[in-house]
Amino acid sequence: MRTAALVAARGWVGTPYRHQASLKGEGADCLGLIRGVWREVVGPEPETLPPYSPDWAEAGGAETLLMAARRWLIEIEPEAARPGDVLLFRMRADVPIKHCGILSAVGPPEPRLIHAYWGRSVVESWMGDWWLRKRAAAFTWPGPTSET
Repeated sequence: MRTAALVAARGWVGTPYRHQASLKGEGADCLGLIRGVWREVVGPEPETLPPYSPDWAEAGGAETLLMAARRWLIEIEPEAARPGDVLLFRMRADVPIKHCGILSAVGPPEPRLIHAYWGRSVVESWMGDWWLRKRAAAFTWPGPTSET
C-alpha cells in the first residue's frame, strides 16, 4: 500500500490548492490530497466530511483530524514512517493537529513530503527541521499488507 500511495500522491503534484476540494488536477487542500489518495489505493471514502472553515482547528479545539485518522488508518510511531505513509502536523503546541501530507523520502540526502501548500498547489518539498519538529502522528494505510 505504501508504494501505491506514494505513486498516487505524486500524481497529485501541481493540483492547485483549493480549500475543502479533493479532485486531482482541479483542486485539493491537505486533507483533500489524503482523501484522493485513499480513493485511488483503498477505495470509496469511509465517511462524508462536514464543511470546515480554514480556521477549524483553532476555532473548535478538538482533535478532529487525529481522531479521523485513528478511525481509518493504522497508527505507527512517527519515527517509523516510511515513504507512502501519512504524517500529521501540529502547527503550534497549543492547537489541534491541522496539517497532513504523505512522506515521499526519508533521505539521504533529506526527508521529503507531498502536501497541499496553502495558497499554491500540491507540492513535493523538503521536510527540514521545522516540519520534523511539528510532526505529531504518523499512519500507514489499511489493506492486506502495509509493506507494499
